[in-house]
Amino acid sequence: MKLPLTGCAYFLDIDGTLVDFADAPTRVRLDLALPGLVETLYRSSGGAVALITGRSLDSIDRLFPLRQLPAAGQHGLERRTAHGQVTRHPGPVRALDGARRVLAGVVARHPGLLVEDKALSIALHYRRAPRLASYAHRVMRLLRVALGDQYCLQRGKRVVELAPAGRDKGAAIASFMLEPPFIGRTPLFIGDDVTDEYGFAMVNQLGGYAIKVGPGRTKARWRLPDVAAVLAWLTSGTPVPQRTAHARKR
Repeated sequence: MKLPLTGCAYFLDIDGTLVDFADAPTRVRLDLALPGLVETLYRSSGGAVALITGRSLDSIDRLFPLRQLPAAGQHGLERRTAHGQVTRHPGPVRALDGARRVLAGVVARHPGLLVEDKALSIALHYRRAPRLASYAHRVMRLLRVALGDQYCLQRGKRVVELAPAGRDKGAAIASFMLEPPFIGRTPLFIGDDVTDEYGFAMVNQLGGYAIKVGPGRTKARWRLPDVAAVLAWLTSGTPVPQRTAHARKR
C-alpha cells in the first residue's frame, strides 16, 4: 500500500501519530515539515483530510494554524465539518465543576500529575509520574461513579479522561463519511492509542485502511513503527505499512 491512494479520505490522530509525546500536551514539538505536509495532503485530496484527536479544537488550531481543518476534538465531543460548521456535545456546562475541585486538590498534593481541562471533558495525565498510574485511575473512577452513567472514562497512554458517554472517534469518522468532500471516498485512519481502536473498527467496517502506529494488539490491519515512519510514508509513500499480526491471522 503506497501513497497517494486515489479516492481516499484521510483521518489522522495527532499525539503519538503526527507528533511524539511530550511530558505535557502543550510541550509537543512539531516536525518543521508537518504543517506543510498536512496542507499538501489536504489540497491533493480535495480537502478530504480530518484530524481525529483527544485534543480540543482550540488546541488543534494552535498546532495547525495554516487553516481550520476539518476535525473531531475531544474524541468526537466537538466536530468541525469541511464547511466550518462546529457542533459540540450538549451536556450541562457546570456538570464537571465538582470533579475540577477534586482534581485541583489531587494535583496540589501530587505535582507530577497534570490536569487538562477541555471544558467538555477533563484529562488527568501521569506522563511525568508513571508510578502514580493506579492512583490516577482510582481517582477518576470514583469521580465517574459520582457523575453517573452519563459519563465514561477514556483510557490512553499515561492519561485517563472523564467525558460524556456516547461519543468516540469511530462515530466521528462515520459522520464525516456522510459529508462532502469525504462522502464516496475510502477512509484511511492512522492512530496509535486505545481510543483509536473505535476508529479502526469503523474504518474496517467501511472497507478502508486502518493503520496502527507502534506495537500492541489492534483491530488495525496495517502498521507503522513510529511517528517518523508516519511522516515519511505520508511524504513519499515509503516505507509501506506492514500487515499486523491480527490481519495475517484473518
